[in-house]
Amino acid sequence: MGCDGGTIPKRHELVKGPKKVEKVDKNAELAAKWKYCALSQEKLKRPIVACELGRLYNKDAIIEYLLDKSAERPNAESVTHIRGIKDIKELNLTDNPEWEGERRNIKGDRYEDIHCGMFICPVVGLEMNGKHRFCYLQTCGCVFSDRALKEVKTEICHKCGDPFKEEDVVVLNGTKEEVEKLWEKMEARRAKAKTKKSKKSKAAETVSTPQDSKEGTQSLQVDVAVQNGGESSQSAMAGPSGSSSSSKITKSSTKRTIQKMEEKSEAFKSLFTSHSSAKRTKEQTSNWVTHTPYHF
Repeated sequence: MGCDGGTIPKRHELVKGPKKVEKVDKNAELAAKWKYCALSQEKLKRPIVACELGRLYNKDAIIEYLLDKSAERPNAESVTHIRGIKDIKELNLTDNPEWEGERRNIKGDRYEDIHCGMFICPVVGLEMNGKHRFCYLQTCGCVFSDRALKEVKTEICHKCGDPFKEEDVVVLNGTKEEVEKLWEKMEARRAKAKTKKSKKSKAAETVSTPQDSKEGTQSLQVDVAVQNGGESSQSAMAGPSGSSSSSKITKSSTKRTIQKMEEKSEAFKSLFTSHSSAKRTKEQTSNWVTHTPYHF
């Protein structure tokens, strides 16, 4: 049996049983959700944004995704519902004074608390490390713990003072059931926005059509008034002296050329193209046509 040397095999070494189900480490799962970007899997850095489903992202990663959606990414499924910048909200986070950064334990001679969070609740002081439930407001982006919102019930943000409703509260990194509820709310909100846009477009069309008709009727009335005014003025001008006025107009309308003016000198008349010196003779005319008629 291969047990030379006095070795005694055990049962689990000889008999292969069913494989044990691998369990995910809770600490690793919490760290992946609350300390790393859900899209790029990089550490969260300011500015940090959240979607309508409560997932945390780096803003740079979201902008790169929106600029080039065809590129291959490890977690592209978590961003399919984001259509543009309007679908995300930049978070107003409160720094944790106990957080010393990544280089707090370089030598390895200190105890490193894995559950220490970078941010805390500004009301209660709980750390945002996954052990406590946190929410953010879609109106202003401020982040609070669920305990703070339940203990201090107000309709105004505790941090910036902006008003909000219960519908504006979004749970960060919630359970599957909470994510499904948030998905339904997101679809309902987008459907309402579409209906509002369609109603506004219809209202704009209905407002524009009567205005056009009014403008058309006003222009017709103005044209008729102008015509009537012209006819009345002509009739007023006509009368016993109508023939004399018309003859004066015809006389004044006759043009008088400069070359026939006797009071003008020849030097002054030669400046114009109607002078005889500017005209070409038959010998000077050519068989081709040029752009300038006075080109010799």
